[in-house]
Amino acid sequence: MSLRYRAYSLGLPIMWLSLLVFSCENTATTGIPMPTESARDTTMVNLDEAALKDRILGAIVGSAIGDAMGASTEMWYRQDIQNQYGYINGLTTAIREKSAEGTWRHNMVAGATTDDTRWKVLMGDYFSQYRGDLSTDHFAAYITDYYQERVKQLAEDASLKSTDVLDERIEQMNWIKEWARVTIAYQEGTAAFMNAQNRFYGGEMSCAGMLYSPMFGLVENTPEAAYITAVDHALFDIGYARDISGLVAAMTNKALQTSAVDSILAVHQYIDPFSYQDARLIGRLSVGMIREAEFMLGEAKKLTEEEATKIQLPRNFQGSQLDWMQQTYLFDELEKRQKAIAFHAGEIFQILVTGMLYGEGDFQKTMAFIVNYGRDNDTVAAVAGMILGAAIGFEDLPDDLKMEVLKVSKEVVGLDLEALAEQVYGDLKG
Repeated sequence: MSLRYRAYSLGLPIMWLSLLVFSCENTATTGIPMPTESARDTTMVNLDEAALKDRILGAIVGSAIGDAMGASTEMWYRQDIQNQYGYINGLTTAIREKSAEGTWRHNMVAGATTDDTRWKVLMGDYFSQYRGDLSTDHFAAYITDYYQERVKQLAEDASLKSTDVLDERIEQMNWIKEWARVTIAYQEGTAAFMNAQNRFYGGEMSCAGMLYSPMFGLVENTPEAAYITAVDHALFDIGYARDISGLVAAMTNKALQTSAVDSILAVHQYIDPFSYQDARLIGRLSVGMIREAEFMLGEAKKLTEEEATKIQLPRNFQGSQLDWMQQTYLFDELEKRQKAIAFHAGEIFQILVTGMLYGEGDFQKTMAFIVNYGRDNDTVAAVAGMILGAAIGFEDLPDDLKMEVLKVSKEVVGLDLEALAEQVYGDLKG
């Protein structure tokens, strides 16, 4: 896309192009006016007990569904997904090697989850331990203590004869080791923290906060409070990844109040307490991604049935030729915007908002779009699943998906998602 066209699509006057010619891709401002104080949304979550419990459970199970749907094809290219599965509409067996960040056993059954769901459970424990007093210091202490407990277990198991037990303990330690390096350094002081933070997963702008920050949307009273708490806890994020972590928390909180995707995505219009909008020449990059997603979807909808007649559908695809042509167009556009790593916060947010806009609030349609695109699809789908699960509630999640994920999580993976939802509800009301 040309700079002139990008500026036009984001609402910029052409006269400003001369100020942008030296900037990198996705650096235009959006031209969104600062809202008046009266436009700020200060609505508090005000659901009855049954409805709130249903939405919290829906968020947690919805996130696990997204994680499980992407677990078998995490980091795959979309063409490889099509060659192996055709089109994924539900849960597939996770034929993959175990890894610290992935599944902790080889070749898990359909419905098994990865670190994306483990982080949700970890946050539930953190909420309970520091109920009513969530802070950066407490979060750093919690992660550090969790890591040190894993190290202690490893040392205790070292005397055992079973190397399999040791392997299991090492996986559990390696999962959190990279994160603990940052929290330990945070407790030591500014210089140590900055060095560790800039080394985190190679110093890239990883989607660290997005793995856990949506959970703050379930325990705060307003989208803005969820945003601020999430950014305060974004110890591992750099740059605009912190803004993105805050936005997905705010979106989750907004989803407790409405199922309208447009309203959920619009939280950026009134939440920007750290003034990302005012970044000189650049503006708020996350908002630019939303605008690009809206533009791409608009272009996809211009495609016609006549143009789609020669399109070959992947096996198992349940839509029309035009549906597939539109998805293919969006996939092509997303690939043009790929970053150096698949778990880059900006890439994940771009896929997230595109998938949510395309899905129009339909849970299964959104999950299928995200998962079949590939890349870090389990993380994107886990975030989208939490937001949409909060919006529609557990009762309206697809029956086959939710019951299988609940069962596998409890009986195979060892995570009781229903108990986690009860725990989070208790922390919210306590």
